[in-house]
Amino acid sequence: MISEKVKDLRQARGWTQAELARRMGITRNGINSWEQGLSIPSPSSLVELAKIFSVSTDYLLGVERLATINVTGLDESEVALLAELADRLRQKNSL
Repeated sequence: MISEKVKDLRQARGWTQAELARRMGITRNGINSWEQGLSIPSPSSLVELAKIFSVSTDYLLGVERLATINVTGLDESEVALLAELADRLRQKNSL
């Protein structure tokens, strides 16, 4: 489950495995190993992944179904704009 989430989050951002590895300070083979399900990220790597992707560790572990977005530094109108966009995307996908 972690493997799919890491791969999906990475691909959604248009990053290569090498790009994510650079951001994490690890090798591309490490990322590939996670995505193939051959190994799992350490607890500290899970925390770093959560920060990089702006999701919770619970989301990465499959405990929490919904992804979260870190809105730190955004004002109320920007947060409202993000919420509106999310609502529109959900409506589009339900058609």
